[in-house]
Amino acid sequence: MSDIVRKITKRENIVEFVKKNAVMCIALVAAIATSIIIPVDREYLGYFDYKTLTCLFCVLAVVCALKNINFFYLLARKVVRMFKNARLSVLALVYITFIGSMLIANDMALLTFLPLGYFVLKTTDKKKYMAFTFIMQNIAANLGGMLTPFGNPQNLYLYSKFNIPNIEFMTIMAPPFILSVIIITICCIIFVKPEPLSLPDEKIVLEPKKTILYLALFALSIAIVFRGVPYVIGLLIIPTVLFFVDRKALQMVDYGLLFTFVFFFIFSGNMARIDVVRDVFSALLEKNTLLFGILSCQCISNVPSAILLSQFTTNYADLLIGVNIGGVGTLIASLASLITFREYTKHNPGKTKYYVGAFSAFNFGFLFVLTGFMFLIKLL
Repeated sequence: MSDIVRKITKRENIVEFVKKNAVMCIALVAAIATSIIIPVDREYLGYFDYKTLTCLFCVLAVVCALKNINFFYLLARKVVRMFKNARLSVLALVYITFIGSMLIANDMALLTFLPLGYFVLKTTDKKKYMAFTFIMQNIAANLGGMLTPFGNPQNLYLYSKFNIPNIEFMTIMAPPFILSVIIITICCIIFVKPEPLSLPDEKIVLEPKKTILYLALFALSIAIVFRGVPYVIGLLIIPTVLFFVDRKALQMVDYGLLFTFVFFFIFSGNMARIDVVRDVFSALLEKNTLLFGILSCQCISNVPSAILLSQFTTNYADLLIGVNIGGVGTLIASLASLITFREYTKHNPGKTKYYVGAFSAFNFGFLFVLTGFMFLIKLL
């Protein structure tokens, strides 16, 4: 009997692991499948963007350390407490997520600020705005991160692969970024009433030494991203310091995301070596890189799309815009959207259909407006 129970438990653990890391598992299968067509050889070593992997690891590790001392939570609480009604508080939560995604990446911004959104709405008896707030935070995380190279994982990859100058990067992404801010603000004003609320007191004290140390490591991570410091230095310093100061932060890093990159590097590298695939993708991207990038995200998510499509085009400007605004739309258009879905259904298990419906309505609305706007700019 005990053997049967163990087998069932093991099977359930495997299923749960696959559910939580669905994209990584798909990437692994894709990498293995293409490795049958293109056997492993020395060229595989050239598939990997080691700087992107290093930067992503360093940023995620430091952000986890800052999260462990409640740095972002305390900062967000102080901002929310400045506002006295539901509309302004929801706007504050969304803006915090928006800004956070530019600094700590979209998935970490959601993992940090979604619980705060739940806490604020629950304790102030405003749970009716829960789905809307989560959806807006999700959209803010995906679109807010577009402005900086480290805001979204796909940005970090494309920024590194094409060696895009900093000013040019931000210039490319500024128009959709500004429009996103405007639309998000309008939605919050329309769908949330200015009802009074108050946030209960909670005493949180930061450890000064750790705060200064982690902020210094964060500054080092950003310097690496912006090519101010060689990535090898960050790879040596950051994990070593955290190993002695906060090993839990190293354990909390989203290694599933890192391995997703590794597997998709293998998959995209192999795909680029298949003549038929290379010809088809090159032809499609030559016709309309922006549109094909957006559509690709709806099917295989924005990070895999960026890695795959970058093998077949040099038009990094349109590809960059496509895989960023393409992050809104379907539930799988961005890995970050799955984090929001999981967090919402955990607190509201009986409202899955309602959430998916509302999520789709808002996300496709943003997608259509942003896509139309970018095509209009290209015509002018």
